[in-house]
Amino acid sequence: MDHATITAVDAEHVWHPYGGFPASTAPRVVADCEGVHLRLADGSRLVDGMSSWWAAVHGYRHPQLDAALADQAGRMSHVMFGGLTHEPAARLASRLVAMTPEPLQKVFFADSGSVSVEVAVKMAIQYWRSRGRPAKNALLTWRGGYHGDTFAPMSVCDPEGGMHAMWRGVLPEQMFVPAPPDARDGEGAQERYLTMLDTRLAAAGDRLAAVIVEPVVQGAGGMRFHSPALVAGLRRLCRAHEVLLICDEIATGFGRTGTLFASDAAGISPDIMCLGKALTGGYLTLAATLTTTEIAETISRGEAGGLAHGPTFMANPLACAVACASLDVLESSDWRRRVPQIGARLAAGLAPLAHVDGVVDVRVLGAIAVVELDRDVDLVAATDAAVASGVWLRPFRKLIYAMPPYIISDEQLDVLVDGIGAAVAASLAATESAGGQRIRRGHRDQESTS
Repeated sequence: MDHATITAVDAEHVWHPYGGFPASTAPRVVADCEGVHLRLADGSRLVDGMSSWWAAVHGYRHPQLDAALADQAGRMSHVMFGGLTHEPAARLASRLVAMTPEPLQKVFFADSGSVSVEVAVKMAIQYWRSRGRPAKNALLTWRGGYHGDTFAPMSVCDPEGGMHAMWRGVLPEQMFVPAPPDARDGEGAQERYLTMLDTRLAAAGDRLAAVIVEPVVQGAGGMRFHSPALVAGLRRLCRAHEVLLICDEIATGFGRTGTLFASDAAGISPDIMCLGKALTGGYLTLAATLTTTEIAETISRGEAGGLAHGPTFMANPLACAVACASLDVLESSDWRRRVPQIGARLAAGLAPLAHVDGVVDVRVLGAIAVVELDRDVDLVAATDAAVASGVWLRPFRKLIYAMPPYIISDEQLDVLVDGIGAAVAASLAATESAGGQRIRRGHRDQESTS
């Protein structure tokens, strides 16, 4: 198909994420990708600031990942996982157990991050049912979180400011506490927050199956950063009140925050961990839910005799093979040095934006950079300006943010910084005439994106 035909078919038949039909703006047609670049059908070459939504950490057309995919396709593209197993799944499970905290020994493969959260919720509830405590079937989380778009994950996304507010009254009503304090707010704020959590868990522990959080970084709910010490404190409280801890590391796993997993920065192991996104280096959809031997064996002794879940494409051999190759690339690279370098260059380049009228906050952690505005981003103006600067970004709500591939060079980072600056300027200019409501410049409003 030529460019015009692709655009016409897309406009007529294809429904894109988080949007209506027909689309309010025509999506750009990608012809191919290589390294950190997307090449559009019109010939434009863009630095990918999004890693295809956190996933393509090694960039595109990586020779080692390409070879793993081709090799596996020549032997077995897929086989059902019920009653059968295969080498790529066994190899990947072994790798994941070795690299995650010690108590996590059992691996349940899923086909997307959202489904891995569904599985984690089932694990937690079935665990307590199998222990003869069926009343422990609720979940607690903090405001501003995002865990996916299927029903159990939607129930623990922010109930008011998130994307799923329309489902109130349909979804199970879970327990919410305020958003965690910003990592820069100090130990006093963390101690007060943990005291509040202790009280809430003490009051609700008999009904709670688990607490579920995104450790250290909240993703699509607002891109906030909180202290690893807060996560460590939460781990202690969950143990004290007999509540399982689920860490959703779908976005933060595999080095994005500067440690292999965000839980590592806190020095903790959750009872259940969800992984996805960067697991396959962005090549194929695959996720995993890891848990402890005690939880797995308790569930297996219960009334169902096992976990009542089984995706058709569970442990797809192609996905498992490329995931193993992605982990090889990660472990052989210098990501532990490079990710902080990426963060430092982004922080230095974006620092001047903190003084721009209309910018609430600029924050960077690992290879994640966020510019928060005091009004909703003008998506068209911001995107057009970024593309004109040679950068691909996908802002949402009040945030213009980036999480580039780890292979990005310093020169490409500078292009990315310029693109973010252009997007900020264009969005503020476009919304100025609309009289956007402003928050005092420089104030970090914890509720501004929740």
